[in-house]
Amino acid sequence: MGCPIRNVRSKKKIGNNADPLGAGAENFLEVFEFYPANTINRQADLLMQSPELAETDRRKDVSPGIADAVTFEDPKGTPLDIFAEYKFAKLDGIPSIFNILKLGHVAYRVLDVQQIVKFYCEVLGFRVSDWRGDFFVFMRCNTDHHTLNFIIDEKPQLHHIAFEVIDWAEIHKAVDYLAHNKVHLVWGPGRHVIGHNVATYHRNADLVRVEIFTELDQMNDEALGYFDPRPWHQEFPLYPKLHGPETLRNYWGFGSERIIEGYQTNELPKYGAIRG
Repeated sequence: MGCPIRNVRSKKKIGNNADPLGAGAENFLEVFEFYPANTINRQADLLMQSPELAETDRRKDVSPGIADAVTFEDPKGTPLDIFAEYKFAKLDGIPSIFNILKLGHVAYRVLDVQQIVKFYCEVLGFRVSDWRGDFFVFMRCNTDHHTLNFIIDEKPQLHHIAFEVIDWAEIHKAVDYLAHNKVHLVWGPGRHVIGHNVATYHRNADLVRVEIFTELDQMNDEALGYFDPRPWHQEFPLYPKLHGPETLRNYWGFGSERIIEGYQTNELPKYGAIRG
């Protein structure tokens, strides 16, 4: 079938947890916004007619910012909300240590990557940006290289959540602030080859991996079909592709080992005291 929902922009909502860096996997759901040109009523009708969806629901006052949404589940059982308008909270005037632009993407471990890709492409109109082998996919719904990642795993669960900041300087401030509060990195800083985002990873109090990133690849012209050229790209132009097993996790080299303590396990990282 075709893609009944177009021009989807991705937002993510983290349960009832007010702290974006303290999100627990059990509280997570996805929230997608489509452009106001598509009315919520039309999108609701299209979704309810979709044979891929076993059940859909119309909800009011989903959150303080969302008055009307269509709710359903994806094949892995994650609740999804589709909405057209969002009311942002008023500025509180409290200065931030570092500034997060948005919750940029979410990554999941799943049993069947192909099933998930089919659903998000055919039902929600996502597009595939890149594959790593046949087990790791990066998908976009706007100009960002990816807003969702899915990787095969025997135990389905949240893999990580990723917050975008404006530049390197914000990452610098973020990791200094985290270290000051005894929250240490488990990976990075480094530049990924797939997506080319500069990123760091740490674990929050719920042991969820949290990425802070900047400089993610952008595709501003879908008709051209390649990502906006950047000096650190390995190919010009850079089209979506299948990446082989030789692809480094970190373009700069360090941290590309297959197993990194604290990154691929659910154990707490072991760190010595850095403050008195």
